[in-house]
Amino acid sequence: MNFKNEHQNEETEQKDIPYRDDSIAAALQNIVHSGAVITRSDGINLQVLTVIGQIEGHGLLPDNQKTTKYEHLIPLLAATEESDAIHGLLILLNTVGGDVEAGLALSELIASMHKPTVSLVLGGGHSIGVPLAVSARRSFIVPSATMTLHPVRTNGLVVGAPQSFLYFERIQERIIRFVTEHSGISADRMRALLLRTDEIATDMGSILDGEDAVNEKLIDEVGGLKEALSCLHSMINSDCQKRS
Repeated sequence: MNFKNEHQNEETEQKDIPYRDDSIAAALQNIVHSGAVITRSDGINLQVLTVIGQIEGHGLLPDNQKTTKYEHLIPLLAATEESDAIHGLLILLNTVGGDVEAGLALSELIASMHKPTVSLVLGGGHSIGVPLAVSARRSFIVPSATMTLHPVRTNGLVVGAPQSFLYFERIQERIIRFVTEHSGISADRMRALLLRTDEIATDMGSILDGEDAVNEKLIDEVGGLKEALSCLHSMINSDCQKRS
Protein backbone atom coordinates (compact mmCIF):
# COMPACT_ATOMS: atom_id res chain seq x y z
CA MET A 1 0.00 0.00 0.00
CA ASN A 2 2.77 2.39 0.89
CA PHE A 3 4.66 1.41 -2.23
CA LYS A 4 1.62 2.21 -4.36
CA ASN A 5 1.23 5.67 -2.82
CA GLU A 6 4.92 6.42 -3.29
CA HIS A 7 4.74 5.25 -6.89
CA GLN A 8 1.71 7.45 -7.56
CA ASN A 9 3.46 10.46 -6.01
CA GLU A 10 6.48 9.85 -8.21
CA GLU A 11 4.32 9.74 -11.34
CA THR A 12 2.59 12.98 -10.32
CA GLU A 13 5.94 14.74 -9.79
CA GLN A 14 7.21 13.58 -13.19
CA LYS A 15 4.11 14.91 -14.94
CA ASP A 16 4.70 18.30 -13.33
CA ILE A 17 8.20 18.59 -14.84
CA PRO A 18 8.00 21.00 -17.85
CA TYR A 19 10.32 19.05 -20.12
CA ARG A 20 8.02 16.02 -19.93
CA ASP A 21 5.85 17.77 -22.49
CA ASP A 22 6.41 16.05 -25.83
CA SER A 23 7.04 19.20 -27.86
CA ILE A 24 9.55 20.59 -25.37
CA ALA A 25 11.27 17.22 -25.02
CA ALA A 26 11.56 17.02 -28.81
CA ALA A 27 13.02 20.53 -28.94
CA LEU A 28 15.58 19.64 -26.28
CA GLN A 29 16.57 16.50 -28.17
CA ASN A 30 16.96 18.57 -31.33
CA ILE A 31 19.34 20.95 -29.54
CA VAL A 32 21.38 18.04 -28.16
CA HIS A 33 21.71 16.22 -31.50
CA SER A 34 21.93 19.02 -34.05
CA GLY A 35 22.32 22.30 -32.13
CA ALA A 36 19.07 23.59 -33.62
CA VAL A 37 15.93 25.12 -32.17
CA ILE A 38 12.78 26.76 -33.54
CA THR A 39 11.88 30.16 -32.07
CA ARG A 40 8.47 31.84 -32.29
CA SER A 41 7.87 35.61 -32.08
CA ASP A 42 5.21 37.94 -33.53
CA GLY A 43 3.85 35.18 -35.75
CA ILE A 44 7.28 34.42 -37.23
CA ASN A 45 8.91 31.02 -36.75
CA LEU A 46 12.68 30.85 -37.14
CA GLN A 47 14.94 27.84 -37.44
CA VAL A 48 18.07 28.69 -35.43
CA LEU A 49 21.05 26.55 -36.39
CA THR A 50 24.45 26.47 -34.68
CA VAL A 51 27.71 25.52 -36.39
CA ILE A 52 30.26 24.97 -33.63
CA GLY A 53 33.60 23.31 -33.04
CA GLN A 54 34.88 21.28 -35.97
CA ILE A 55 32.76 20.30 -38.94
CA GLU A 56 32.85 16.54 -39.07
CA GLY A 57 33.20 14.76 -42.40
CA HIS A 58 32.85 11.11 -43.36
CA GLY A 59 35.21 10.05 -40.55
CA LEU A 60 34.24 10.31 -36.89
CA LEU A 61 36.13 12.77 -34.70
CA PRO A 62 37.03 11.99 -31.04
CA ASP A 63 34.24 12.09 -28.44
CA ASN A 64 36.03 14.82 -26.48
CA GLN A 65 35.91 17.21 -29.44
CA LYS A 66 33.05 19.61 -30.15
CA THR A 67 31.68 18.77 -33.59
CA THR A 68 29.01 19.76 -36.08
CA LYS A 69 27.79 16.64 -37.88
CA TYR A 70 26.77 17.39 -41.43
CA GLU A 71 24.55 14.30 -41.66
CA HIS A 72 22.37 15.93 -38.98
CA LEU A 73 22.24 19.32 -40.67
CA ILE A 74 21.54 18.28 -44.27
CA PRO A 75 18.10 16.77 -43.56
CA LEU A 76 17.35 19.56 -41.08
CA LEU A 77 18.04 22.21 -43.74
CA ALA A 78 15.93 20.33 -46.28
CA ALA A 79 13.07 20.12 -43.77
CA THR A 80 13.42 23.84 -42.99
CA GLU A 81 13.15 24.73 -46.65
CA GLU A 82 10.11 22.52 -47.16
CA SER A 83 8.20 23.41 -43.98
CA ASP A 84 5.38 25.94 -44.28
CA ALA A 85 5.61 26.55 -40.54
CA ILE A 86 9.19 27.94 -40.68
CA HIS A 87 9.70 31.38 -42.21
CA GLY A 88 13.46 31.90 -42.03
CA LEU A 89 16.86 30.52 -41.01
CA LEU A 90 19.41 32.03 -38.61
CA ILE A 91 22.88 30.43 -38.64
CA LEU A 92 25.14 31.05 -35.63
CA LEU A 93 28.79 30.20 -36.31
CA ASN A 94 31.67 29.61 -33.93
CA THR A 95 33.78 27.07 -35.79
CA VAL A 96 37.44 26.30 -36.41
CA GLY A 97 36.57 24.74 -39.78
CA GLY A 98 36.87 21.09 -40.68
CA ASP A 99 36.05 18.78 -43.57
CA VAL A 100 35.97 20.66 -46.89
CA GLU A 101 33.43 18.39 -48.62
CA ALA A 102 31.03 18.51 -45.67
CA GLY A 103 31.40 22.28 -45.27
CA LEU A 104 30.86 22.99 -48.96
CA ALA A 105 27.85 20.66 -49.08
CA LEU A 106 26.20 22.57 -46.23
CA SER A 107 27.16 25.91 -47.80
CA GLU A 108 25.66 25.01 -51.17
CA LEU A 109 22.49 23.78 -49.49
CA ILE A 110 22.03 27.03 -47.53
CA ALA A 111 22.83 29.18 -50.56
CA SER A 112 20.18 27.37 -52.64
CA MET A 113 17.35 27.95 -50.14
CA HIS A 114 14.57 30.30 -51.20
CA LYS A 115 13.65 31.16 -47.61
CA PRO A 116 15.36 34.18 -45.98
CA THR A 117 18.70 33.24 -44.40
CA VAL A 118 21.03 35.25 -42.16
CA SER A 119 24.39 34.19 -40.71
CA LEU A 120 26.15 35.56 -37.64
CA VAL A 121 29.82 34.83 -36.88
CA LEU A 122 30.44 34.61 -33.14
CA GLY A 123 33.94 33.93 -31.84
CA GLY A 124 35.30 32.40 -35.03
CA GLY A 125 34.33 31.50 -38.57
CA HIS A 126 37.59 29.95 -39.68
CA SER A 127 38.68 27.91 -42.68
CA ILE A 128 35.65 26.14 -44.23
CA GLY A 129 33.54 28.25 -41.88
CA VAL A 130 34.12 31.12 -44.34
CA PRO A 131 31.93 29.62 -47.11
CA LEU A 132 29.32 28.76 -44.48
CA ALA A 133 29.27 32.36 -43.25
CA VAL A 134 28.79 33.83 -46.73
CA SER A 135 26.24 31.20 -47.85
CA ALA A 136 23.38 33.09 -46.19
CA ARG A 137 21.52 35.86 -48.01
CA ARG A 138 22.87 38.37 -45.46
CA SER A 139 25.91 37.92 -43.19
CA PHE A 140 26.91 39.55 -39.89
CA ILE A 141 29.96 39.34 -37.65
CA VAL A 142 30.50 40.60 -34.11
CA PRO A 143 33.46 43.01 -33.68
CA SER A 144 35.54 40.59 -31.58
CA ALA A 145 35.10 37.59 -33.90
CA THR A 146 37.83 36.46 -36.29
CA MET A 147 37.94 34.60 -39.59
CA THR A 148 41.03 32.72 -40.77
CA LEU A 149 41.63 32.26 -44.48
CA HIS A 150 44.33 29.75 -45.44
CA PRO A 151 45.14 27.30 -48.26
CA VAL A 152 43.60 23.83 -48.26
CA ARG A 153 45.44 21.41 -45.96
CA THR A 154 45.27 17.68 -45.34
CA ASN A 155 46.40 15.11 -42.78
CA GLY A 156 48.19 11.85 -43.50
CA LEU A 157 50.24 10.61 -46.42
CA VAL A 158 50.46 12.78 -49.53
CA VAL A 159 52.00 11.52 -52.78
CA GLY A 160 54.73 13.94 -53.87
CA ALA A 161 53.53 14.30 -57.45
CA PRO A 162 52.19 17.10 -59.66
CA GLN A 163 48.75 15.44 -59.55
CA SER A 164 48.58 15.98 -55.78
CA PHE A 165 49.22 19.70 -56.19
CA LEU A 166 46.61 19.90 -58.96
CA TYR A 167 44.06 18.14 -56.74
CA PHE A 168 44.54 20.63 -53.89
CA GLU A 169 44.50 23.54 -56.31
CA ARG A 170 41.16 22.42 -57.73
CA ILE A 171 39.66 22.12 -54.24
CA GLN A 172 41.00 25.59 -53.45
CA GLU A 173 39.40 27.02 -56.58
CA ARG A 174 36.04 25.50 -55.65
CA ILE A 175 36.17 27.32 -52.32
CA ILE A 176 37.30 30.61 -53.88
CA ARG A 177 34.56 30.42 -56.51
CA PHE A 178 31.85 29.81 -53.94
CA VAL A 179 33.04 32.59 -51.60
CA THR A 180 33.40 35.18 -54.36
CA GLU A 181 29.97 34.31 -55.80
CA HIS A 182 28.27 34.82 -52.43
CA SER A 183 30.18 37.84 -51.09
CA GLY A 184 31.69 41.07 -52.36
CA ILE A 185 35.35 39.99 -52.28
CA SER A 186 37.16 39.45 -55.57
CA ALA A 187 38.90 36.20 -56.50
CA ASP A 188 42.30 37.93 -56.76
CA ARG A 189 41.93 39.50 -53.31
CA MET A 190 40.78 36.18 -51.87
CA ARG A 191 43.86 34.41 -53.24
CA ALA A 192 46.12 37.17 -51.90
CA LEU A 193 44.67 36.75 -48.39
CA LEU A 194 44.98 32.96 -48.58
CA LEU A 195 48.66 33.07 -49.57
CA ARG A 196 49.98 35.75 -47.20
CA THR A 197 53.23 34.73 -45.51
CA ASP A 198 53.61 37.58 -42.99
CA GLU A 199 50.39 37.17 -41.00
CA ILE A 200 50.54 33.72 -39.33
CA ALA A 201 53.82 32.53 -37.79
CA THR A 202 53.59 28.83 -38.70
CA ASP A 203 51.28 28.94 -41.69
CA MET A 204 50.16 30.87 -44.75
CA GLY A 205 46.98 32.91 -44.69
CA SER A 206 45.24 35.84 -43.04
CA ILE A 207 43.27 36.49 -39.86
CA LEU A 208 40.46 39.03 -40.17
CA ASP A 209 38.56 40.53 -37.26
CA GLY A 210 34.99 41.75 -37.57
CA GLU A 211 35.73 45.13 -39.15
CA ASP A 212 38.45 43.69 -41.41
CA ALA A 213 36.04 41.05 -42.73
CA VAL A 214 33.51 43.77 -43.61
CA ASN A 215 36.16 46.06 -45.12
CA GLU A 216 37.33 43.17 -47.32
CA LYS A 217 33.69 42.72 -48.41
CA LEU A 218 33.74 39.16 -47.14
CA ILE A 219 30.94 39.80 -44.61
CA ASP A 220 28.11 42.27 -45.13
CA GLU A 221 27.86 43.99 -41.74
CA VAL A 222 29.33 44.24 -38.25
CA GLY A 223 26.57 43.43 -35.79
CA GLY A 224 25.30 41.05 -33.16
CA LEU A 225 22.21 39.00 -32.47
CA LYS A 226 19.90 42.02 -32.37
CA GLU A 227 20.97 43.22 -35.80
CA ALA A 228 20.89 39.73 -37.31
CA LEU A 229 17.38 39.02 -36.02
CA SER A 230 16.11 42.43 -37.08
CA CYS A 231 17.45 41.88 -40.60
CA LEU A 232 15.94 38.39 -40.81
CA HIS A 233 12.53 39.61 -39.63
CA SER A 234 12.63 42.42 -42.23
CA MET A 235 13.51 39.97 -44.99
CA ILE A 236 10.65 37.66 -43.97
CA ASN A 237 8.14 40.52 -43.85
CA SER A 238 9.35 41.76 -47.24
CA ASP A 239 8.95 38.29 -48.78
CA CYS A 240 5.45 38.00 -47.30
CA GLN A 241 4.45 41.35 -48.84
CA LYS A 242 5.73 40.27 -52.26
CA ARG A 243 3.68 37.07 -52.15
CA SER A 244 0.49 38.84 -50.99
